[in-house]
Amino acid sequence: MPPDQRLIRIELPEAPPPPSAYAEADRRQAIEDLLGGNSFDPVGLSPGPYVLHLMVREGRLILDIRDEADQPLRAIILVLGPFRRIIKDYLMLVGNHEEAVTSGVMDARVQAIDMGRRGLHNEAAELLTMRLEGRVGLDFETARRLFTLIAALHQRM
Repeated sequence: MPPDQRLIRIELPEAPPPPSAYAEADRRQAIEDLLGGNSFDPVGLSPGPYVLHLMVREGRLILDIRDEADQPLRAIILVLGPFRRIIKDYLMLVGNHEEAVTSGVMDARVQAIDMGRRGLHNEAAELLTMRLEGRVGLDFETARRLFTLIAALHQRM
């Protein structure tokens, strides 16, 4: 994929504060990792790089793709129904992980939670890639990090 087929900025809507500092750190880290390396290739658009405004409205995920000057290029709307179970399970594991880490538990339980979280991330990345097929090409790591942000948007609602 050409080097300009990438995201250079992610915008999330102003929202109430996240439920915890841990959740906010997770969201910030996902954005940092995403911007540090991603592959984002919207089909039929002029070469990037791109800015992505990501939001949830009325049960739909909106990917508002813009150019470097923040001019709208295309909006992609996905129904969130297929993601609901994964998001619910993921947020439960994130909460369990936060509870275990903040209580000082650093044992097999934390490792098991991490494995479950990675598995859900992978499942969500595959689903997101499939749902965007023919509209946006992205690599697996980009899809994983975008899912983290999608889950964070739900956490704030």
